[in-house]
Amino acid sequence: MTADDEAFTAETGSLTVFPPMCVHSVSAADGGLPVYSVLKFDLGKFPSISSYSPSPVSIFRYAREKGKPICFMPDETEKMECGRIFTDCVNEMKGFRYGYDVMLRAYIYRLIYMIIRSWESGGLNIRECPAVKETDSSIDNITEYIDRHLNEGIRVADIADECHLSYSAFAVKFRERYGMSCKEYIERMRIYKAEEYLLFTDHDIDYIGQETGFSDCSHFIKSFRKHRGVTPKKFRDMKRS
Repeated sequence: MTADDEAFTAETGSLTVFPPMCVHSVSAADGGLPVYSVLKFDLGKFPSISSYSPSPVSIFRYAREKGKPICFMPDETEKMECGRIFTDCVNEMKGFRYGYDVMLRAYIYRLIYMIIRSWESGGLNIRECPAVKETDSSIDNITEYIDRHLNEGIRVADIADECHLSYSAFAVKFRERYGMSCKEYIERMRIYKAEEYLLFTDHDIDYIGQETGFSDCSHFIKSFRKHRGVTPKKFRDMKRS
């Protein structure tokens, strides 16, 4: 495996953490086909649970600066219960049952903090990590702001102002960080939220479109069909049957 300028060999049962913006590659040492599982998530959506401690985003960045390992060998991942966490996440996504999103967050939170504790055991001083206040919006944690205001008519220009950047500079930085435009990200998050309404409530389509921030019902239906291939009503009927 390579991560930026670092190269190393992982073993069966090991865990590798690729930080945001890290250029990486994976290949089999024997020249065959590498087989591995991937759990991809946005650290910005997992803030610190206390106001006085640094966020996971800050700690992961700090650990990277301090040269802490990003590859954990099987003996360490067994202590962290990584195999069980990955399996549970896969099962939640397959089942798509009530509360799946809460369960996923719980599993990923556990994985994040187990990684941090491993670094801490290896000498990383968390107290020296500069904390980033959640009220200080940046590209690293702006997704939290977007999620909080998703049901409002938020505009990309407003989000850029929140980051104290010009529209064009924000657009470039957001795409570099998240691999899509901010407008695309907002629309995807609205679709995810709409799916939960459709599956777990009996609200009508007009109400769901309004609560997820779409300008009107027709816009909601058109956008949902684009992303899911079916109308919201059809999606609800299919899942419930």
